Formats: sequence, structure tokens, C-alpha cells
Amino acid sequence: MPDTSAGPRLLGPAAVRRLAAELDLRPTKQRGQNFVIDANTVRRIVRESGVGADDVVVEVGPGLGSLTLALLEVVRRVVAIEVDDLLAGRLPATVGEFAPQRADRLEVVLADALRVTDVPGPGPTALVANLPYNVSVPVLLHLMALLPSLERGLVMVQAEVADRLAAGPGSRTYGVPSVKAAWFADVRRAGSVGRTVFWPAPNVDSGLVAWVRREPPSTTATREQVFAVVDAAFAQRRKALRGALRTVAPAERVDAALAAAGVDPLARGESLGIEDFVRITESLESLEHGGDAR
Repeated sequence: MPDTSAGPRLLGPAAVRRLAAELDLRPTKQRGQNFVIDANTVRRIVRESGVGADDVVVEVGPGLGSLTLALLEVVRRVVAIEVDDLLAGRLPATVGEFAPQRADRLEVVLADALRVTDVPGPGPTALVANLPYNVSVPVLLHLMALLPSLERGLVMVQAEVADRLAAGPGSRTYGVPSVKAAWFADVRRAGSVGRTVFWPAPNVDSGLVAWVRREPPSTTATREQVFAVVDAAFAQRRKALRGALRTVAPAERVDAALAAAGVDPLARGESLGIEDFVRITESLESLEHGGDAR
């Protein structure tokens, strides 16, 4: 038996390839399977996330267990959500091999993270994951909405997506992901990750995004109503708001709502923050139901 008193052994290139060979696994682009083979990278992710002994962590797409093992070293519990039944079935055995003293801290959920409706056990406090790049934004937003107990998180995503999530109004990369993430949290870029730490190496660069939960804007509108306005505002980026929002309300109501919200009708969506979208939505809803625009 290996000595685990100093913490779990982490996966390196040889161990990752051995596990993949045992499973006859061929990573698929469809599921965004690029496995981290560098122990220093997963240690860095855990360190940057700020999780500790009291945290219950949700991990999405644990794959072969590289990040899972590093998390188990420092947190109280890891709930790993994995859509691939082959990987989900192997993960407990991998933890048993590399970190047997911490195996009871792991729970594996075989599910599509976009479709989960709850997470077993105590309310999770953090999300730490190398998210599948093809669905990273919808997964992040879904879990932020589903799990209000999440206080913070750190995720690895495609570098371009990391820029979008952390962008502020007026930035070239500011868009729908930026605004929607800002509903839930304060988001920041937390660093870059090179391609060589993955197997197989992706053809895109990667970035880390950290976020801390904050109270959503105080509003009479629902999140769904606000997000519908956000989607419309960015559907045709070159259109001014008075034109772009006509997909959600008649022109006369759009003009009145923008005036009431104090927003220039010739402005574009990328110049507005989440609070601006909230005011516009409240005014649109009030006018639709016969009230005065707010």
C-alpha cells in the first residue's frame, strides 16, 4: 500500500495514459474530453479556488480524476458529475488506488450537468471544474441558478470564453455570457493555462475564471424575463437597442421603456450593465400590463 499520509498521489502523464488504456478510452471532441496530465496545474486550480476543509465541492466532468484527487486532498466532500458512464464507473476505483484514505469523501453522480435538478448531500459551497469546453457557459449558468448554496467557484474554460465571462460593459469581448454571469456573481479572470498540460492537447488556449456569489439585482422582473431582454439585445450586435428589442416588444413600448429606464435608444447592448437590463425589463413588463413605465 502506498503511503498516503502526505496526501493523495496525483495523476501524471503515465498514469493518465495507463488509465485510458485500461478503459480502451479514446477521448472525444464531442464531450470535450481533454484530460489534465500535470499535477502542478491541478494543485494551482485548487489553490486559486480558495477551497478548504469545510467546503463541499461540485466538480463537473472529472474525467479520469486528475482534479478530483487534488480536491480530495483539501476539502470535506467532492460531488463529481460525469456524463460518461465508463469514466463515472472507474473514478471510485481510481480514488481508491491513489487516495484510499479519502475515498469516503467522494460521491459520483452519473448525469448530464446541464440536466441535473439537484445534487445529493449537503448544499455545495463551491464549484471547481475543468468544464467541458463545448458546453462550459450553459453548464456554469445552470449550476449557478440551480445551487444557491454555491458561494464561489473557479473553472477552467476556453481562453476566449474566460475573457467573455469576465468582461465588463464596453469591452470588445463583452456579451451575453458576461451579463448573465454578472446576475449571479462578481467574475474575474484568474490566469491562463497552456495546451501542453492536457492529453490530448487541445487546439485552443485555456483560461481560469474565478467568481464570488453576490445577491442578484433587486427587481420586480424575473431572471428569465431579464435574460430574454439580454438575449434580444445581443442577437444582432450592430443594432441599436430600439431596433434589437423589437423582437420582445412593439416599437412604441420599447421606446417608452428605454426612456423610462434612462437608456439611450441608440445605445447597443455591449454598453449596458446588468442593472441597466433590469431597469429596461421592469419598464417593459410594467407597460405590457398597463402600468406606468418605471
